[in-house]
Amino acid sequence: MQIHQQQLTLRAYPRGFHLITDEINACLGPVREWKSGICNLFIQHTSASLTINENADPTVRRDFETYFNKAVPENDPDYLHNDEGSDDMPAHLKASLMGASLNVPIRNGKLALGTWQGVYLCEHRNYGGQRKLLITAWGN
Repeated sequence: MQIHQQQLTLRAYPRGFHLITDEINACLGPVREWKSGICNLFIQHTSASLTINENADPTVRRDFETYFNKAVPENDPDYLHNDEGSDDMPAHLKASLMGASLNVPIRNGKLALGTWQGVYLCEHRNYGGQRKLLITAWGN
C-alpha cells in the first residue's frame, strides 16, 4: 500500500460551480502507476464545497447555482452571522449541505469517474479567493 498526499491551491473562481477535475488529475503523480485505490479530496474552507456531477453541459452548473440560491437565500433577516456580507451565512449553509470531502475510486492510475462526471468546486462566496484542497490517495 502506498500513500500520496498533496495540497492543491486553486485560483480564485467567481461564485458558482466550476469543473476542477483537470487540476486534480495534474496532482496525482505517482498514482498513475497504481492499479487500484481511493482518492480523498478535502476542501479546507467553510464557505466552499465539492461535488461530482455532469462534466459536459455547462447549463447543469448554472442550474446548480440557481437552485442553491433559491434554497438558501441571501439577506434572510433571521441570519445572525453576516460579518462578511450578505453572502456569508448562505455560503456556510450551502457548504454544509454540499460537503467538504469526496472519495473517488482510483482504477488503472486514474480517478474512476463515469463518462459524464467531473469534480466541481462549489464557490459559494461572491469573492472567495484562492481555495485549498488536500488530496490524499492510497492504493497500489
